[in-house]
Amino acid sequence: MSGTPGGSSVLAPRDVFLTWLYVPGDRPEVVAKALGSGADVVLVDLEDAVPSGRKAYALDATADLLADRHDVPVHVRVNALDGPLAAAEVRRLAPLPGLGALRLPKVNGPADIARAVAWAGRPTRLYALLESALGVEQAYAVATAHPAVSGIALGEADLRADLGLRDDGGLAWSRGRVVVAARAAGLAPPPQSVFPDVRDTAGLARSCAEGRALGFLGRTAIHPRQLPVIREAFLPTDAEVAAAAEIVRAAATDSGALALPDGRFVDPAIVAGAHRTLALARHREG
Repeated sequence: MSGTPGGSSVLAPRDVFLTWLYVPGDRPEVVAKALGSGADVVLVDLEDAVPSGRKAYALDATADLLADRHDVPVHVRVNALDGPLAAAEVRRLAPLPGLGALRLPKVNGPADIARAVAWAGRPTRLYALLESALGVEQAYAVATAHPAVSGIALGEADLRADLGLRDDGGLAWSRGRVVVAARAAGLAPPPQSVFPDVRDTAGLARSCAEGRALGFLGRTAIHPRQLPVIREAFLPTDAEVAAAAEIVRAAATDSGALALPDGRFVDPAIVAGAHRTLALARHREG
């Protein structure tokens, strides 16, 4: 997808990530299983999922993993950028051939992106997590801070705490803000944050439907059983694909506004949306 503000929003299948599976960096056997789980991205976590006494081991294990390339993109969430560990983590991991991207927690503004870019010292894809009121306010500035920024997303657990929220209703504005900022920056739509109850697949499906309606694309997960639910929720239905194909066929003969046989009025913005739907449908095919 284009990284140019206001740029094209048609996604190629290789650009579409629907499922992002978090795994603890100090559990290499779990990471190995995750690579075969069917997740679009394996997110190795060096931050919240790793106890303080195992941080060094998690970094060593992750560096060993990334010494080789893998069929599945491997992203790594480093520790807080203002803490004592992140600089060494970024410097060590950025040159490794198996690293797909770095996920930066608690980003509050462009200065945090600049810090990570300097530590990396080479082109490295970065995904910024916005987990505070300040981070949400700076969403567009973060999204456009550097060409290395490939995506932004909310870290909702920390954001809830920062805002003093008691239920999800208080996150509505922040969710809309990050979706709009990503689109304005020409980035892919952000994935939803994790759904914490791994047993409640029905609740996960409902939550994903709500997120899709808001403009999110895909979701981070904390258990492999969540992956098929997320994938199905964000793929277009057969009816949506058929409708999109009809629009694209009609537009091929007329570049302006047109009316379909059933009377629906179609303009270029609707055609662009139809192309996005068809691109996403191709993700089902692999």
